[in-house]
Amino acid sequence: MAMGENTETNSRLVVPGLVLYAASATLGCLVLFARLRRLNTNRESTERTLKQKKELSKRLNRTLIHTNPYEANFDMVARDAVNTDHLDVEFESIGGLDSIKQALFELVILPLRRPRLFARGKLLGPPKGVLLYGPPGTGKTMLAKAIAKESGAVFINVRASNLTSNWFGDSQKLVSAVFSLAYKLQPAIIFIDEVDNEVLTNMRTEFMALWDGFTTDKNARVMVLAVTNRPIDLDEAILRRLPQAFEIGKPDCGDREKILKVILKGERIDENIDFNHVANLCQGYTGSDLLELCKQAAYIPLRDFLQEEKNGKQPYSPRPLSQLDLEKALAASRKSKLVNA
Repeated sequence: MAMGENTETNSRLVVPGLVLYAASATLGCLVLFARLRRLNTNRESTERTLKQKKELSKRLNRTLIHTNPYEANFDMVARDAVNTDHLDVEFESIGGLDSIKQALFELVILPLRRPRLFARGKLLGPPKGVLLYGPPGTGKTMLAKAIAKESGAVFINVRASNLTSNWFGDSQKLVSAVFSLAYKLQPAIIFIDEVDNEVLTNMRTEFMALWDGFTTDKNARVMVLAVTNRPIDLDEAILRRLPQAFEIGKPDCGDREKILKVILKGERIDENIDFNHVANLCQGYTGSDLLELCKQAAYIPLRDFLQEEKNGKQPYSPRPLSQLDLEKALAASRKSKLVNA
C-alpha cells in the first residue's frame, strides 16, 4: 500500500513537471522564431537598400555611394535624380534665347564643367541659385534640362508632392535628403519647378537652412535652379538666394523664326517655306504655341492623303508640309482662341 501511494505521489509530481517543461520549450521556440524572423527582416531590408544603391549608381553612372534610407527612397527622392545622358534636350534644340544661353553657359555650365578655372579668388565661382521666370510655355523647364545636359550634372527634379508626409518630421528629413544626395552626387542641379508652390513655402525654413549650409562650401558643385511663372509671389529671402535671375519672355520675330526651324528640323517640309513670314504672322506666340501650331499643320497633308485614297487615287505618301498648311493651322488656331474667349 505504501508503494502504491509513493507511485501515485511521483506521478502527481512528474505530470506538472512535464507540462512546465513543454511550456518552457514552446516559449523558447517562439522567442527563437521571433528572433530569426527579425534577423531575416533586417537582412531583407539591408539587401533591398543595397539593391537600391546599386540601381541608383548604375542609373546615374556614378560610383556606389553611401545613402541613408531617405536618400535611397526611390518613391521620394532618388527616383527624381536623372542621369543627364538620358535627357534629349540641349541648347541647340532650343530656338532663340541666344544671349541668355550664352550667359548661362558662362555663369552656370562652365563652373560646373571646369571647376579648376574658378578655384582661385573670390570673384569667380558658380552661383548657388539661378531663377528662370516668365509666362507659361516659354521654355523655362526645357532650358533648365538643357543646362543640366550641357554641364553633365545630375539633375534632381524636386517635386513638392514627394516632399510631403503624414508622419511628423518626415518631410524635413526628405528635404534634407535632397541636399545631402545632391552633395554626394555632385556636380548636381536641384531643380525646383514652381518655386512659389505652397508646399515648398511651408518648408521654407528647413529648405533655406540646408541651402545656406552648402553655399558656405565654395568647392561644392551643387546649384539650385528654380522656375516660376509668378516671380512677384517670391519673398525677399528666396530671391536673395537666387542672385542670377533670367526673364524668359515671349519670343520676338527672330526667335520665333529660329524656334520654327528647330521644331521642323528633320520633318518632311516644302523647301520654299518663308519662315520669317510665318514668324511674323505668329506674333504673341510662345515656343509651346508654335509647337502645337506645327503639330496641327502636320495633320493637313495627312488628311489630304486620306482624302485622295478615299477618292480612288493611290498616292505614294503624304506630301511635304507647306507654308500654306502652317497658315491654315494658324488661322484655325486664332479662330479657336476667339471662340473660347
